[in-house]
Amino acid sequence: MELEKPHPVPEHSLAQPLVQLERVEKKYANHTIAVQDANLLVREGEFISFVGPSGCGKSTILRMIAGLSEPSGGNLQVMGGTADSARKSGRLAYVFQDATLMPWCNVLDNVALPLELKGISRKQRTEESLRVLELVGLKDYSKSLPRELSGGMKMRVSIARSLVAQPDLLLMDEPFGALDELTRQTLQQELLGIWSANPRMTVLFVTHNVFEAVYLSTRIAVMTPRPGRIVGQIDVHTSVPRQEDFRTSPQFNELASRVNAVLRH
Repeated sequence: MELEKPHPVPEHSLAQPLVQLERVEKKYANHTIAVQDANLLVREGEFISFVGPSGCGKSTILRMIAGLSEPSGGNLQVMGGTADSARKSGRLAYVFQDATLMPWCNVLDNVALPLELKGISRKQRTEESLRVLELVGLKDYSKSLPRELSGGMKMRVSIARSLVAQPDLLLMDEPFGALDELTRQTLQQELLGIWSANPRMTVLFVTHNVFEAVYLSTRIAVMTPRPGRIVGQIDVHTSVPRQEDFRTSPQFNELASRVNAVLRH
């Protein structure tokens, strides 16, 4: 397999973590403990996937980092401050499981929404939106309405919308879970290409799919059943962008086996 240049991690990122969880807990009003004693350090430029059984708190952790849910205990810092301040800064973006597009707006206007909310001129937000639509292969569909798109195309629009403001931190909650396998692999490849072209961008990705986590990540955080704790972190020392034959390589199978072993035990 031909080796590519590894995705660089900026040297200055070694001094200051982008995201830090120290004994973070999330307890709901009905006394359900979704996350308990979660510890994680995220550096700039990493691609970290969370895997674990259903209901283990993967999405809960992502929502707390995004400032959409408050921790019940522990310490959570995002970009040197609170998760809420990071969310309000506009430096992070969130991609949900569903595309959550505005059905009455065309593709271009859906993608341009974050820039419109920032008060960016129409000319500039159109230029930036077309740029990211070209990245995800949808520039020719800029005038289409969401109902005219396939599921995979809608998710591409959602990803483009998250990228248009050039976030430092991209949070993705099972964005490919409802897609067929071929579309899923295509979007995995596109996502890796976009991330590898932006070495300062950090991605936190939730998935149930071990093979998806191995293919995409520089590190995989494995969680226990509820109450969710991070019990294993597995580094993926493979250069990016990754070639398709990585999926059938001995290294890929060995990494997937290691992740499954932690999940089982």
